[in-house]
Amino acid sequence: MPRSVWKGAVSFGLVNIPVSLVSATARHGVDFDWLDKRTLDPVGYKRVNKVTGKEVSNKDIVKGVEHEKGEYIVLSNEEIQAFLPETTHTVDILAFVEAHDISILHFEKPYYLMPEKSAEKVYTLLHETLKRSGKVGVANVVMHTKQHLAVIMPLGDGLVLNTLRWANEVRSIADIGLDELEADVSKRELDMAARLVDEMTESWHPEQYYDTFQERVMDLVARKAREGKLETINSPEPEEAPPRSADVIDLTELLRQSLSGKRIATEQDDSNAKNKAPARRTRRAGTSSSKRRKTAK
Repeated sequence: MPRSVWKGAVSFGLVNIPVSLVSATARHGVDFDWLDKRTLDPVGYKRVNKVTGKEVSNKDIVKGVEHEKGEYIVLSNEEIQAFLPETTHTVDILAFVEAHDISILHFEKPYYLMPEKSAEKVYTLLHETLKRSGKVGVANVVMHTKQHLAVIMPLGDGLVLNTLRWANEVRSIADIGLDELEADVSKRELDMAARLVDEMTESWHPEQYYDTFQERVMDLVARKAREGKLETINSPEPEEAPPRSADVIDLTELLRQSLSGKRIATEQDDSNAKNKAPARRTRRAGTSSSKRRKTAK
């Protein structure tokens, strides 16, 4: 059973669902380490001054952001720490959107959302609601001091949280010039291409595709191991975040109160709109609900 990488609760309205995140992917590949060929001792990475070529100690390294070509603004560790997002144990759902509206280009890394024992009913409720509606939940989550935009969606019998790339991290087709392609294809060419696609169409079985480079390298490693030349490197396991208590009270009542609160807010907005010009309200995609509450204070 894979280890959980995060524990907390999914929150929408007044409803909390205690969950843990388990990575939905496993990295497989060949990790080459640098070794001294004379002794087979591990070789590390040096921090070197690119002008003088001399090694720089950690105490002499500062962080800077390039402002103009060759000109930097130096920031202290204290200044940087002040802007790191506050670690929380809540996945705050900001909105529900149509699943097909999110481009595949935004998807980054998937995790399974595992319900705690006390949350199986409300977990199932959210799963079935999203499945029937065709919608997904857009949320904020902080993991390892880094803020992520994420989407919660049903997959099979469970829920998946997939971290998303921010909008400014995704290039559009126009950005790379694909919208300027000009090429005409004939009906005959289209028909031939369609027939070729039909002939090559088969069911999707991901296990039939594999990394042949990795296979060949590991075969060579196994052969050398039999000759007594195998090196083993152990890596420390990641620390597990402490769980947060997230008791769930009467689900029906929480849903009723959440919907009631939405209606009251809507009625107040309508009343205010009659007395003064409407103010445009926006939500920043990168602002968590906890920070919005602090701002309101």
